[in-house]
Amino acid sequence: MKLRVPHTYVLLVGLIALAAAATWIVPAGSYDRIVENGREIVAPLSYHRVEARPAGLGAFLLAFPRGLREIAEIVFYIFIIGGAFGVLNRAGVVQAGIRALVVRLGRNKALIVPLLTVVFAVGGGTIGIAEETLVFLPALLLLARSLGYDSLTAGGIALVGANAGFAGAFMNPFTVGVAQGIVGLPLFSGMGFRLGLWAVMTAVTVAFMTRYARRVAAAPGTSLTFDLDRTREPLADTDKPEPFSRKHRLVLALVLASLVVLVVGAIRWHWGILELSGLFFGLAIAAGPLGGLTLDDTARAFVQGAADIAYAALIVGLARGTLVVLRDAHVIDTITHAMAAALRGLPSTLSAVGIYIVQNLLHFVVPSGSGQAAVSMPVLAPLGDIVGVTRQTNVLAYQLGNGLTNVFIPTQGYFMAALGILRIPWTTWVRWLLPLLAVWLAIGCAAVVLASLIRLGPF
Repeated sequence: MKLRVPHTYVLLVGLIALAAAATWIVPAGSYDRIVENGREIVAPLSYHRVEARPAGLGAFLLAFPRGLREIAEIVFYIFIIGGAFGVLNRAGVVQAGIRALVVRLGRNKALIVPLLTVVFAVGGGTIGIAEETLVFLPALLLLARSLGYDSLTAGGIALVGANAGFAGAFMNPFTVGVAQGIVGLPLFSGMGFRLGLWAVMTAVTVAFMTRYARRVAAAPGTSLTFDLDRTREPLADTDKPEPFSRKHRLVLALVLASLVVLVVGAIRWHWGILELSGLFFGLAIAAGPLGGLTLDDTARAFVQGAADIAYAALIVGLARGTLVVLRDAHVIDTITHAMAAALRGLPSTLSAVGIYIVQNLLHFVVPSGSGQAAVSMPVLAPLGDIVGVTRQTNVLAYQLGNGLTNVFIPTQGYFMAALGILRIPWTTWVRWLLPLLAVWLAIGCAAVVLASLIRLGPF
């Protein structure tokens, strides 16, 4: 009998229920919070038991709407991305651009997967792109299918490529920068070691993606999403592409200009999700008339695009629900405290590996990069001092523990939203990703061991 895979929403509601049940077993506890250099962190020796607040039926039912409220910026960002893509799609710009690109590539089609994977890895390693990858997924899906690949290839280019760079980042301000600031290390110190790690992570990921794409192109039936992709809207004929009209060139120029503004805004002006949402709303407003649509047609296309992506937008709130339940029951600090206590008394190298394992496990319940740093680093850094783990090694263990499983854990909102956009079930994605994830985890462990042995510093 074929095993029936649950719907992604069913899976996430089940996780919320498990989290609610766990709050009746795990003792409630808390660290005191202090503000240091404008950043709220935990006081490492302040853990204490607090009054239990186990999650009842009300907390379970409110987890989803409260999750939506807490992460509303990302939810509406996804809706606006969908609307903007709907306008571009209605104007025919995306299809025309991809048809022309496929024909222009000719025999060099095989280069597109490794090249784009490296581009996203650079983005992950420098500016820490994560949610930003969602913008590219609809176009990548059309591109991959036009080249004879599948949905997993499309998602892998952006999600897996960016995550390889994110985990091995050498300049990511949201993980490396925050964690080094908390423990007092010079900003972006240890960059040489991290550059080597980034190169290894990226090379392994490019090899994985290229090999998989080549296999699917040669034998489409081997794709894990073969049946799913057959149900998608048929592709336009790429052998006889229509020449670009003036409106196509104008709208594509506008799209490229918007992407340049996105990069500059993120790096120079420290834009967040709210500003990016405004950028893509502006793109939708301008692209419609520029692409030959009336204002009414632009509005209808925007609404339809947003409606088509509702599955992905709502899933973010469900993914957040698990964290809402655990946090409100005051058990996250208890989990952190118990994990830290398990490391005491181990030799320094084993302690470093233990910290790496703890950070990977903690990421499931605290999927935010800066949030995980604020919770874990004030506790694990002093512990590392006691057992002989340098603070740079501690930050490295956090960086890897926070990054490696971003495109695996179902509590990571942007990742689940991405699967929603691609319409790929979580279980199918996991089955595909597991071989690469195992290699990533092994590389991460080896990097932490090496950092511990060479006493990666400056301290």
